[in-house]
Amino acid sequence: MDEYTPEIFTLTDEEGNESEFELMDVMELDGTIYYALIPYTDDPDAMIEDDTELVVLKVGEENGEEFLATIDNDEEYDRIGKIFIDRISEMLEGDDDDDDADDSDDEA
Repeated sequence: MDEYTPEIFTLTDEEGNESEFELMDVMELDGTIYYALIPYTDDPDAMIEDDTELVVLKVGEENGEEFLATIDNDEEYDRIGKIFIDRISEMLEGDDDDDDADDSDDEA
């Protein structure tokens, strides 16, 4: 069985507070790279119980260095957020289908 290892990002807000986030998805659209992250916890039960908010950031560049930046345009944020939610929902539905297929193999 494959062991899942999440990709964790430590982000620092404008006030200097650090928080850990798990990468859920990455996509490029119209020449911009976007990241979808959720707050990270190493307790799987807490992740299931929490009503987790999706954080959507885009890659910016300054002085040749890449960084993750907030999306200030509400229309862009809503559009990209919806795409990520649809993509992640499809991935999760695919995982459920895989689990069902695995279960049916056990019954045979």
